[in-house]
Order: sequence, then structure tokens, then C-alpha cells
Amino acid sequence: MEKERIQVLIIGSGPAGYTAAIYAARAGLKPVVFTGPQPGGQLTTTNDVENFPGYPEGINGPQMMMDLQKQAERFGTEIRYAMITSVDFSSYPLKATVDEKTEILADAVIISTGASAKYLGIPSEAKFANKGVSACAVCDGFFYRGKEVAVVGAGDSAAEEATYLAKLCTKVHLIVRRGEMRASKIMQQRVLNTPNIEIHWNSETDEILGDDSGVTGVRLLNNQTKEKHTLSIQGFFLAIGHKPNTDIFKPFIDMDETGYIKVQPGSTKTNVEGVFAVGDAADKVYRQAITAAGTGCMGALDAERFLQEKEAHVTA
Repeated sequence: MEKERIQVLIIGSGPAGYTAAIYAARAGLKPVVFTGPQPGGQLTTTNDVENFPGYPEGINGPQMMMDLQKQAERFGTEIRYAMITSVDFSSYPLKATVDEKTEILADAVIISTGASAKYLGIPSEAKFANKGVSACAVCDGFFYRGKEVAVVGAGDSAAEEATYLAKLCTKVHLIVRRGEMRASKIMQQRVLNTPNIEIHWNSETDEILGDDSGVTGVRLLNNQTKEKHTLSIQGFFLAIGHKPNTDIFKPFIDMDETGYIKVQPGSTKTNVEGVFAVGDAADKVYRQAITAAGTGCMGALDAERFLQEKEAHVTA
């Protein structure tokens, strides 16, 4: 197997990875970004981004990621359209395998592999993606002001999304598969106390309906009576959780029970010296482009300090 030594390996792209690359490159660390299977991350599936500072008119998600990539490349970042398929953090230098062909020896690693929204698995989800179907109310709720929407889910995330949308929309239909919610008591109470939220108990999404202009309705199946009925809506929000893309790191990196990487408070440091985690791979609370970019900056600065201390120790 071929071997290659690099200073800073950034696994994954998106706002966190590209921001880390910008800072690392400006520090002269010659970062190499491996984009993974989705170059640019989740934002490449978003048409309009209106909540990222610096874009007063908003920006197309894929264009924004291209801009970030160009900015990183301007300072000397090398972008490689390949995938890290395994890692070995048991010894130093840190090791990673590219597409099962090349072994990378890295002085520092920044993990920015993100998290993927969970979907129901029905064909209409993909059909109406960015045309009424969304997995982020904070990101896209603004576009549905004064409209009627639906949220599917029963946990705290679903309750938060529903109450957030209720401030913007005329009505929010909360679709709950069982006869009870999994959300905390206080979040359930907020939902129940919000007059324009209607809960549809024991209901599953049979199909999302729409036309060329986007979502126009959702057909629900009552899993007790087996009856179906249709709601007229313009937006459909998924709030059934996210899965962090961190499986290949599990043998070495400490994570919570759902796979989010644990970092030391106030930093991006993991339990492995020289390995840093940024963006949605370590953030199950905010999951925004701007917070991901912020931690990307932190990760690069943490990596730079680590390498400086390493060098000082060697020369001492």
C-alpha cells in the first residue's frame, strides 16, 4: 500500500471542514481536505441559504460551498475528491486509509464528517427535496411564513421544530406515530399549549403530495383504524433525528450513545491527542452552518497549537 505523510488531514468538507482548511492553510500547515462522498456537505442539497452572515441577498447552498472551497484553495489547501475508508489512531503519527488504497500518515487530524438527517424512506421525500421538504425548521422555516406546514416526529427535536414554526406559520400539523410523544414533559407541554399546533396521534406519513411548484399536501395513515386522510400544507419538516457520520472512528474516539463525538469543553480536542472534531459530527444541539464554521476555526487553531507544542517538545 502506498504511503504519504501530511501535516493536517481534514476528513470531510462543508462549512466546518473548509473553514478549518482556510485557517490551517493561512497558518502554513498545508492542509489536505478529503471531501468524502458528498463534497460540500449537507448545504449542497439546500437551494437558499439566508441565515449565513455576509450574504444580504442570500446564496445558493452549492455556490456557497464552492466559494468556501475556492477560498481554502487560495491559501494553499489541497482538495481531494476521495474518501477516507478507515483510520488507525492507536499510535503516532495518526493513520488513515484512502479508498482502501493509500495510507496517510498525519501529524494532526480534523474530523468534519458532519451528520445526516434521517428520512422516512418514501419516494416523495426525494422528489420534493428543497421544494417543500426540509429537515431543518430553523434553516427553512422563514420561507413558510403565513403558510400551513407539517412536522413529523415525537421527540424533543420535533417539539422544538413545531413550536418554532408555530411562530411563523398559520398552522402546524404535528404527525406522531404513536399515541404519545417521546419528548420531555416540558416540551410536550409547550406543544399542547400552542393553539396553532394540531397533533395527529397514531399517524404515519403515507405520501407527500405536490406538483411542479412544490408540496401541496400530505396523506396520513392512521395506524389503528387504517384510514387515510389528506392535509393541505405547503411545507413538510422531518424531525426524526440525525445520524452523525462517525462510524469509522468508533474504535478510537469517545462518542455519546448516538455517535456524536465528545470533545473537551471549550475546545475541539477529542480523547486522542492530535485528533480534533468540528461541525455537526460533534454538535447535536445547533447544527447550523455558522456554528459549524465557528468550530472549524477552533479546530484549526487547536491543531496549530498542538503541532507547535509537539515541535517545541521535540526541539527542547
